[in-house]
Amino acid sequence: MKNVLKALGTALFFFAQSVLALPDEAVNINTASVDELAIKLIGVGRSRAQAIIQYREEHGNFVDLDELMVVRGIGEHVIESNRDNIFFKE
Repeated sequence: MKNVLKALGTALFFFAQSVLALPDEAVNINTASVDELAIKLIGVGRSRAQAIIQYREEHGNFVDLDELMVVRGIGEHVIESNRDNIFFKE
């Protein structure tokens, strides 16, 4: 039971962080960790964040927002919600 409560608490923490992400918390899409992406980007949880990193590792750094749309689970709505939150420095 403790493990279930702990897992639920962790999931709730990450959900709350992604829902409450502030637009002025920009994230470098080419260097951010799973946790940074999940916390700072609206509509991006741990599984979408992991997909972003996996794509980045397989195909190299992102150069623009349109390229991000090819990542599984990342659609136009996620990109529009985070347009001002993402930058691409290496």
